[in-house]
Amino acid sequence: MFEVSVENSFSGGHALRGYQGKCENPHGHNYKVQVTVAGDAVNNMGLLVDLKVLKSAMNQAIDRLDHQYLNDIEPFREVNPSTENIARHLYRIINTSLNLETGVSIRLKKVRVWETSTSYATYFE
Repeated sequence: MFEVSVENSFSGGHALRGYQGKCENPHGHNYKVQVTVAGDAVNNMGLLVDLKVLKSAMNQAIDRLDHQYLNDIEPFREVNPSTENIARHLYRIINTSLNLETGVSIRLKKVRVWETSTSYATYFE
């Protein structure tokens, strides 16, 4: 089994509705995102996935969130923009994009989102 990961970051603000504490107030983070794909075979060039395809899928997804107040963006108008929910949201967008763009047998293994340098959430299916 092979795994390939790429990382990037974005900045965004949010407020956690219903939270009892400071995080209920609007505040921001410099999020770091890691996307990992997996597969059991590489192509004839020895690649599981072209990194530029993986980076493009990730960047398109996080560009929609960069420098935004996340509570104003779907699905976060209704769903709390927690790190867990951001990871799930990015997973679903990136998974759809990869299925459309690569045409090869890989799967999105996980999306990990760091809210701080020491705290992260991971989503996978």
